[in-house]
Amino acid sequence: MDGFTIFLLIVVALFVLSGIKIINQYERGVVLTLGRFTGIRTPGLRIVIPIFQRLIRVDIRSTPIDVPKQEVITKDNVTVGVDAVVYFRVIDAPKAVLETTNYIYATSQFAQAALRDVTGNVDLDDLLSKREEISQQIKEIVDRQTDQWGIDVENVKVQNIELPADMKRAMAKQAEAERERRAVIITAEGEKAAAQAVADAAEMLTKIPGGINIRTLQTLEKISAEPSQKTLFVLPAELTEAVGKILHK
Repeated sequence: MDGFTIFLLIVVALFVLSGIKIINQYERGVVLTLGRFTGIRTPGLRIVIPIFQRLIRVDIRSTPIDVPKQEVITKDNVTVGVDAVVYFRVIDAPKAVLETTNYIYATSQFAQAALRDVTGNVDLDDLLSKREEISQQIKEIVDRQTDQWGIDVENVKVQNIELPADMKRAMAKQAEAERERRAVIITAEGEKAAAQAVADAAEMLTKIPGGINIRTLQTLEKISAEPSQKTLFVLPAELTEAVGKILHK
């Protein structure tokens, strides 16, 4: 064979080899023939006609995209920074290729708009306490829009909520005041329980003959065990009761 024939064979071989494509298990191949959609190629070794056909690979795995921080004014006029993450999956490869120029970028941009809209229509307290509900609202809005692109939004998570510095200080003071209030309540409840226990014990001792006297002797025993410069005068319980009745008349 002359040189031209060899060259021609090499060109034909390269032409045929360029039409052999390998599609991975997590991909689908969208085939355009002369610019028109003509089918989908499943995973494996696939052949397309070079020049006349074009194969576009589409990843169908679950894909996370970060929604960058958005400056949002809440319903009660507080400026906060909010970011999120969106998990989506391509369920219709031809739509993902034919209905938008870049389905990942389009999903990200729409998620940003939905994040601003939803968080801008709630109060700051709801934004902080109802993240799951807000995330679900954003998911429904984005999922409804991306259906026409062959995209299924699996989940949306609001991640960080950045508050202004003065708002952080105010919330810290409020939390500290709440802790102090709870501490006062707990102390008061403890004192109330202790007082009730003492009252119950006193009532029980008065019902037992000689109970007060026994308690008095126990107290004197504890006092006498410690050195003291004080002098104690112990009066009979009957005398103290009589004096008490006279004073109350």
